Amino acid sequence: MKTLFFDMDGVLVDFKSGEERVDEAVLREYGDHSEEIPGIFSLMSPIEGAVKAVKTLAKHYDVYILSTAPWKNPSAWMDKRTWITKYFKGIFYKKIILTHRKDLIIGDYLIDDRPNNGASEFRGEWIKYGSDEFPDWDAIIAYLSKKDNWSPSPMGMNA
Repeated sequence: MKTLFFDMDGVLVDFKSGEERVDEAVLREYGDHSEEIPGIFSLMSPIEGAVKAVKTLAKHYDVYILSTAPWKNPSAWMDKRTWITKYFKGIFYKKIILTHRKDLIIGDYLIDDRPNNGASEFRGEWIKYGSDEFPDWDAIIAYLSKKDNWSPSPMGMNA
């Protein structure tokens, strides 16, 4: 079975949804570093279609989280794990890798929205979520199902 890694922020998690739930004064205090706000990662919502996509892909791949957590926000590490459990139950049980060096990880696919932290040098295929080629989860499901010869749900992602 092929291995598939998911980044979190901007791929599974809508970061802006957390910022919208933080007091304006706190946002001003942290300025361009809202990722350092304690507890912010626990406030975020999933990106549209992400939960269904992960559940679909988990049927065909050995799936893992491969994410980075802000060094100056230790609560983010715990909040990310709690968020994963809330939205994905046991799918990622003991399958979470938090690192600032994604280029050290070997696998078949990494779905990530940015080249940062070694994502663009991942030892496998980097699928850039939100790009022209992969603008949404439907495009990724279509690509992987065709490439690896499996059939998505006949009713599509919205089933």
